[in-house]
Amino acid sequence: MCLSFLLAFILGPTRKMPLTASAMDFFQLFVPDNVLKNMVVQTNMYAKKYQERFGSDDAWIDVTLAEMKAFLGYMISTSIHHCESVLSIWSSGFYSNKSIALIMTQSRFEKILKYFHIVAFRSSQTTHSLYKIQPFLDSLQNGFDSAFRPSQAQVLHEPLIDEDPVFIATCTERELRKRKKRKFSLWVRQCSSTGFICQIYVHLKEGSGADGLDALKNKPQLHSMVAKSLCQNASGKNYIIFTGPSITSLNLFEEFEKQEIYCCGLLSTRKSDCTGLPPSMLNNSATPQSRGQYRIRMKGNMSLICWYNKGHFRFLTNAYSPVQQGVIIKRKSGEIPCPLAVEAFAAHLSYICKYDDKYSKYFISHKPNKTWQQVFWFAISIAINNAYILYKMSEAYHVTRYSRAQFGERLVKELLGLEDTSPTH
Repeated sequence: MCLSFLLAFILGPTRKMPLTASAMDFFQLFVPDNVLKNMVVQTNMYAKKYQERFGSDDAWIDVTLAEMKAFLGYMISTSIHHCESVLSIWSSGFYSNKSIALIMTQSRFEKILKYFHIVAFRSSQTTHSLYKIQPFLDSLQNGFDSAFRPSQAQVLHEPLIDEDPVFIATCTERELRKRKKRKFSLWVRQCSSTGFICQIYVHLKEGSGADGLDALKNKPQLHSMVAKSLCQNASGKNYIIFTGPSITSLNLFEEFEKQEIYCCGLLSTRKSDCTGLPPSMLNNSATPQSRGQYRIRMKGNMSLICWYNKGHFRFLTNAYSPVQQGVIIKRKSGEIPCPLAVEAFAAHLSYICKYDDKYSKYFISHKPNKTWQQVFWFAISIAINNAYILYKMSEAYHVTRYSRAQFGERLVKELLGLEDTSPTH
């Protein structure tokens, strides 16, 4: 594939935001008022349904749109201020926050938290275990698709979605034992040039729902299904998709090539589906090799590369010509020669490690027991991350230049009604 095409590939926001655009304006590209209004309606419906079944709640009054925004603001504030619990805001301890605690009482917040829903009623036709959140995920995906055009190079991976290590370090051993393991894994397709997360895929683990996706005990088969789901909107766009060992396989890459999706992936004889690959390339050479040496086998446009650098590394690709040379730069060892595919893979994976670290700044500390609620708060974290990326790529950034933390603080204040968020466009 011609590299000039990669350089010429247009990426970035699809909509020009005004110089005065607020943090809320960017966030609402993904979570607009109509979505929030639906949360209001569904929460009130669920509260009514719950009370009809378990008895009236005299302390409950229907939630409003302003309160729903404040509710989200309180939750998001836990990521900015690293609270142990959202309820710490109203405490007298270290994590208390008197500047925002007066907007809503703790008892009112807890009532909204008790009844909060995206979908109040299950349809008789519904079989999907994520039905309580699927409308929100669909809306979020539409927002991602319409607001941003990703670069040609993208990565499929499972981002770090566990709690902040500093927060975990403060937990006692007993508290850690009590914490339930997540019943799902979350996979993404991410633009490696900007860190923008283009698509989310939620995989339910065994026993977590009626659809029981872990019935696919064969992990390569499962990860192939994840990859196909994440590339549903990528067909015909000449994307280059980078994959880790659990996804990389000849069959998957050949299938993607038919859809004009090209791949570059790391292979592992232990984790990868190596069906159809020559065994001679999967066995380590008995003769000593020097750093930078490599062997190549080709099948059509597909190249299998075995490269040595203090160990054997294998790559499968149809996105880069094996005759194009690259280099890996090490601080101590200097330049190590390699095929261009190896250099590109190393560069894009290092970008993702960097973006994972940045994305983790928006982790919401609240950890509910219900799977759909856990997915919802992770999705909100991703929406804030994407909103900040669009903000940094906009002209508004050159006016205000908020850091990642400052952008989060502004968003919290705007959701709580502490800042003017009147329409600017």
